[in-house]
Amino acid sequence: MAFNNKPKPDDRSDNAEKIQSMIQDTTENIQKAEESMQFTDSEQQREQIEAKNQRRRESIESFQAELQDET
Repeated sequence: MAFNNKPKPDDRSDNAEKIQSMIQDTTENIQKAEESMQFTDSEQQREQIEAKNQRRRESIESFQAELQDET
């Protein structure tokens, strides 16, 4: 039995658009998380949200650098 698996062509034509979308989605997630902090009295949960948002901000910086490389 022979397999005719061929790699998909490397199409990067929409990378900038995808990266911009990821930046927007991550920014929205930060905003939603900050809004959710209003509804918790748990200091531990607040710290977890803040830590996650910090990682999200770092991801956005990486996305922006990658976006500059693409454009």
